[in-house]
Amino acid sequence: MRLFSSICALTSAALLGCKVVNAISLDLNDDTSIKNAAATVAYGMMKYYTGNHTGDVAGNLPAPYYWWEAGATFGAMIDYWYYTGDTSYNDAVTEAMLHQAGPDNDYMPINQTKTEGNDDQGFWALAAMSAAENKYPDPPADQPQWLALAQAVFNEQASRWDPSTCGGGLRWQIFSFNNGYNYKNTISNGCFFNLASRLAKYTGNKTYSDWAAKSWDWSYSVQLISSDYHFFDGTDDTINCSRVDHLQWTYNAGVYLLGSAVMWNFTEDQVWKDRVNGILNATDIFFQTNPANVMYEVACEPQNTCNTDQRSFKAYLSRWMAATTKMAPWTTDYIMTRINASAQAAAAQCNGGTDGVTCGLKWTQSTWDGQYGVGEQMSALEVIQSTLIGNAPVPASNMTGGTSKGNPSAGSGGSGGSSNGGGSSGLPGESNKPITTGDKVGAGFLTAFVLIGVIGGALWMIV
Repeated sequence: MRLFSSICALTSAALLGCKVVNAISLDLNDDTSIKNAAATVAYGMMKYYTGNHTGDVAGNLPAPYYWWEAGATFGAMIDYWYYTGDTSYNDAVTEAMLHQAGPDNDYMPINQTKTEGNDDQGFWALAAMSAAENKYPDPPADQPQWLALAQAVFNEQASRWDPSTCGGGLRWQIFSFNNGYNYKNTISNGCFFNLASRLAKYTGNKTYSDWAAKSWDWSYSVQLISSDYHFFDGTDDTINCSRVDHLQWTYNAGVYLLGSAVMWNFTEDQVWKDRVNGILNATDIFFQTNPANVMYEVACEPQNTCNTDQRSFKAYLSRWMAATTKMAPWTTDYIMTRINASAQAAAAQCNGGTDGVTCGLKWTQSTWDGQYGVGEQMSALEVIQSTLIGNAPVPASNMTGGTSKGNPSAGSGGSGGSSNGGGSSGLPGESNKPITTGDKVGAGFLTAFVLIGVIGGALWMIV
């Protein structure tokens, strides 16, 4: 049934079955209020999940949602458990995370052989990394473990590092016969950077931080990162990465922000502190001045052009900004001013649908905008629960009570995708072997404007 507008007169509500404006109550001075609000939004998001229905596939979301967004959804639910302690969804989340790991325990499942790219695989790996850091309950001993799953993805992506064009970088797509293989996009490289930095912090292995630094340096060298720390969508290797698509998305800034904060925490190198501060200053492009400090997706919200993927992007900037405060504590006041304002605005926007608490997209509006879906719910959930970060545990590591079992050579002999000459990731005990296209077939999730932006001159953002 199509959701009705939440702004209904009492007489109209009686006639149409529409609920009176309800909205979600949120008192940021009361942890119970925040947890109740998060529970309401989480329930609304998980209603879209059908993978636990008879005959469906565990871990999948129904159309029109791509596989990567399912990984992001379960990452949000791992965060939900971390912030609230509510175990209601743990069985479903664990089942999904393990089922989608695939036969080689590397987040390349057979049911995604035609739709997977490096960024898709990366989002699932980052969810597994959060499970390890947050001490989310470990799987049974005979099942793949969170840390090992993240390591498997890292190893495979390191083997795909492609110096044959543009001096390096990860391609958007894994296999050459898929559209978008020539595109080297920021989110694929950002997920790899983020994952490498967090693996370095968790394991203490400097090889991971070396890869993180290498990934940052390459992204900067091809101007996916500007000198003032703005992050652009991607570039095309058929023109040797000589032009970039200048669209700016919240999740690109977020994925590099947390990775840089973790790198500072791990290395205590001033250059990473400067980068954290630079990225934070540049995120102002994603926050309104009226109402003040409220997050919005600058590339599509004002034009009402956000597609299904893009409606979830604010979830990731919220998620990674909050996590940054644990790794780089001096950022707390700056970040929480924006998280708190955005959370209040998001809760006010959750006043739609027949239940009166369905969340919309535009937090800059005080009432439901008529938009709804997994992305809208996830974005509201992440920003609301992120207000609890102050009392949340510091992410664990091997040195601070982390319990997840690792495997530094995971994925190196499995379905890593086609090798582009990047070579071994250089981790102890690892021996990569070339993977042919017969092992897996993949493609990335569809991102609007991507190839058009590069080939046709891009859609330019004015900073």
